[in-house]
Amino acid sequence: MPVVNFEKYCAMLDKAKKEKYAYPAINVTTMDTANAAIEGFAKANSDGIIQASTGGGAHATGNLKDMVLGSILLADHIRAIAAHYDVNIALHTDHCQPGKVDTYLIPLIEESERRIAAGGEPVFNSHMFDGSELPLAENMAIAVPLLERCAKCNIILEVEAGVVGGEEDGVNNENAPAEKMYTTPEDMVAVYEALSAVKGARFMFAATFGNVHGVYKPGNVKLTPSILRDGQAAVVAKHGQAAHFDLVFHGGSGSSKEEIAETLDYGVIKMNIDTDTQYAFTRPVVTHMFHNYDEVLKVEGEVGNKKKYDPRVWLKAARDNMADRVVEGCVDLSSDGKSMGV
Repeated sequence: MPVVNFEKYCAMLDKAKKEKYAYPAINVTTMDTANAAIEGFAKANSDGIIQASTGGGAHATGNLKDMVLGSILLADHIRAIAAHYDVNIALHTDHCQPGKVDTYLIPLIEESERRIAAGGEPVFNSHMFDGSELPLAENMAIAVPLLERCAKCNIILEVEAGVVGGEEDGVNNENAPAEKMYTTPEDMVAVYEALSAVKGARFMFAATFGNVHGVYKPGNVKLTPSILRDGQAAVVAKHGQAAHFDLVFHGGSGSSKEEIAETLDYGVIKMNIDTDTQYAFTRPVVTHMFHNYDEVLKVEGEVGNKKKYDPRVWLKAARDNMADRVVEGCVDLSSDGKSMGV
């Protein structure tokens, strides 16, 4: 099955780390954006990660605004569509802050437990707990029990320490203190020691090195990828090479290709892409509406042109352009042409 199981997901991550590339992790909110992500990965012959967020899940259910139901629906849709393609897709949930653990992550894990008990697979292959708003000890006090529960379901847990600036999915860190935006080597050692105590568990770590959610003009985002290098070195020096983290790059929109490439040398195996794919999806719609103004609107008593205002027309253009942006992400992260095969 192109939506991977635990063993295949681990093999994907191991391969990326060994060969120094990373998987684009694409946030989706609808069937069309989910299809665009799958089509982009297939076009690039790249395995990849597709993820739902609390806001994305809520959007997927319309006025119900049910983030759990919506995330499950997106996951099940992706599972059904991906089965017709020859690349591997892992399913992930993005940032979940402490205040939403009981109303988002726990219900999703419970649904996975039900499916596993019935002989199936978990809904998602991995989840993210974002406890970066908390002091590190409090962050890990929530993360460790979550990891224990995820491990029993063969679910990988991603955690974050340090703040990603900017704004995403309704969480605003635009005024975060500068020192909070850089994870220290001591923090990385502490995170490894807390999480590695859970035997048999697998985890990823979103360390921060000046990352900012959103998109900015070149030069406005001050990344310091060497923070990842120094943190990894500290962890390995104390606990050995096996302790080397699987790292996740958040807030990469607007980063230079050179900065992205440097992070791959330091263990980044997953990079979130949301802002850029949002724009890629919307841009062709704008073009369509401007170029066909008098046909998508019933101007001055006319009837318009159904062939122009049919949503399938402009949604296809949006989907195709977003798929192309996913291909670009695969090229930037060097995952293109490297699918493990199904």
